[in-house]
Amino acid sequence: MGAITILQGGRLVDPVLGIDTIEDLWIQNDRIIKSESATPKQARVYDVSGCLVMPGFIDMHVHLREPGQEYKETIQSGTRAAAAGGFTGVACMPNTNPVNDCGAVSRFIAEAARDGFAKVYPVGAISKGLRGIELAEYAEMKAEGVVALTDDGMPVVDSQLMRRAMEYASSFGLKIISHAEDPALSFNGTMNEGYVSTRLGLKGIPTISESIMVYREIALAEFVGVPVHIAHVSTRPAVELIRAAKSRGVKVTAETAPHYFTLTDEAVEGYDTHAKMNPPLRSEEDLLAIRGALSDGTIDVIATDHAPHSELEKDIEYDLAANGIIGLETAVPLGFEMVRQGVIDVKRLVELFSSNPAEILGVHTGSLQEGGLADITVVDPEKEFVYAEEAIVSKSVNSPFVDWNLKGKPVLTICEGAVTHDHSGSVE
Repeated sequence: MGAITILQGGRLVDPVLGIDTIEDLWIQNDRIIKSESATPKQARVYDVSGCLVMPGFIDMHVHLREPGQEYKETIQSGTRAAAAGGFTGVACMPNTNPVNDCGAVSRFIAEAARDGFAKVYPVGAISKGLRGIELAEYAEMKAEGVVALTDDGMPVVDSQLMRRAMEYASSFGLKIISHAEDPALSFNGTMNEGYVSTRLGLKGIPTISESIMVYREIALAEFVGVPVHIAHVSTRPAVELIRAAKSRGVKVTAETAPHYFTLTDEAVEGYDTHAKMNPPLRSEEDLLAIRGALSDGTIDVIATDHAPHSELEKDIEYDLAANGIIGLETAVPLGFEMVRQGVIDVKRLVELFSSNPAEILGVHTGSLQEGGLADITVVDPEKEFVYAEEAIVSKSVNSPFVDWNLKGKPVLTICEGAVTHDHSGSVE
């Protein structure tokens, strides 16, 4: 018959199936099965009363740093952090060393991920070496399991190259993920351009640096007639462009990160390098626009942009510090804070963390469908905890949320039927 695991008494929420109900969920080996009236003697039973049982969360934007920068993170440590944060799958960006721009690197990542704690979906480079000059080897990478293409961290400035990338990628069923930034406008900037940057004496990055490239990507996608996905949206003008494009039928999707709906550029006060990222933290006006876009469907996905760095790269002068923060272990409670504030409901949260990223990446998860793979995230929405540095699972600790009191903790993560994280304390 195979091993049986039962999640007992939880609130099952699945927007794909249209369910929101309190009932048991049964798992046999790696599949979700129909529940029965009698509990088998050898079944492993978890009491998840008061918890939300949801399709496994997918973070479609992480940096696992392997190969090449294993001192910051590895596939093993990164997927362990993902499981602890409630994620059953992560899509890793290609700006490794060497860059994931060919089949050999894609294969290395896929093989290294076999012993991980979450599924790893490699994302390949748009251009060779992320240099924006020549298209990378899409056919090779697709054959090794790449699910999308991006030059994340290095915007594709050449519009003709981006057009050809969209056309070529679509022939392989791959989406382009755009790092929307005009480097001429953001050059040497270290934070959002505005009152705070002026007061701190730091060179700013204007919102138009993002929105002008969002406009270009939308125009190219509309002209070519293929989908495009916009990464880490941070500004009100970008939100308005995406909303208008969707209203006229352009195939554009978008993501944002928890720091863009939680923090503003005021967090940079004191030259805190844990508040330095690209795109930068923006104004209150932008934050409110991001929240509105998550609520009304303009933004489709919450992704962390998990970017681990060593202390040597962060504990230095603000201008010189590396961009980026870790986010895998804080994303879910920060998302639930929006639920408590009435910005979104639980169904919408599941769409943002699970079913939408699964659909965009074209992976076969994102639902609690009977017979489907048992990728499941269980969260206790009332469980409070302090995000203490000593408890961080990632190899790096560069987070602005250290010592924050958070609420809404992933207590059980199940990937293909295997428990990869267990803080439930309720197994029988």
